[in-house]
Amino acid sequence: MPAWLLPLACAVVPAVAAHAAWGLARAAGDIPDCIPHIEGCTSISRAARHGNANIVFKALMLPAAALYAANWLRAARWTSERTGSAQGARGLMPLGLVAGIALAVYASFLGSEGAIYGWLRRYGITFYFAATFCAMLVFIRATRAMPDIRRPVSVMTGLCLAMLVLGLANVLAPLFGTDDVLRERLRDALEWQLGLLFCAWFLVQAWVTGVKRGTGVL
Repeated sequence: MPAWLLPLACAVVPAVAAHAAWGLARAAGDIPDCIPHIEGCTSISRAARHGNANIVFKALMLPAAALYAANWLRAARWTSERTGSAQGARGLMPLGLVAGIALAVYASFLGSEGAIYGWLRRYGITFYFAATFCAMLVFIRATRAMPDIRRPVSVMTGLCLAMLVLGLANVLAPLFGTDDVLRERLRDALEWQLGLLFCAWFLVQAWVTGVKRGTGVL
C-alpha cells in the first residue's frame, strides 16, 4: 500500500462523516439550518446524534478509527525507512493505538443515553484529540531533518500551531464576557474548525509521505 493512501483516507473519511451527518440532521430538522463552522449552531456530536445522521456517522467513523491506528503504524515504519532509525518515530505506534481506540469508543456510544455513556463519549473524544495531536508532533520531529520535505513539514507545524490557538481560545471562552449561549456557539464553531485543521494536517501528511526520496515531488 502506498504510504500516502492512509493519511489521505484519514483526511477524507472523517470529513465526509461529519459533513454527511450535518446535512442529514439539518434535512431532518434535528439541528438549525446554518453553517456551524462559522455560526456555531451545533457541535459535531449533536449533528450526528440522531436518526440517519447517527447511522451514517458511525458507519464511517468506526472504520476511520482503524484507519487512524493503521496510519500511525505505517508512518512509524515510513520514518524509520527514511531515516534508517526507529528512534525518531518512537511513540507513534502507542499513540496511534490510543487515538484509534478512543475514537472507536466515542463513535460507538454517540447517541446512547446515560451517564456512563456520556462519560465514555467525553473522554473518548478527549483522548482521541490529545493522542492524535501528540502523534502529529512526534511525526514532525521525526521528519524535520529531511531536506526534501522541509516545506510540507513547515506547513504541518503551522497547522499544529493553529490547533493550539483554537484550543486556547476554547479554554478561554468563559473569560470573553459573553453569555452562556454565545460561549457555547463559540465552542461549537471552534470544534468544527479544529476538525478541519485535523483533516488538513493529514492531507499534508499524505503529501509528505508521497514525496519521492531526493526529488521533492510526488
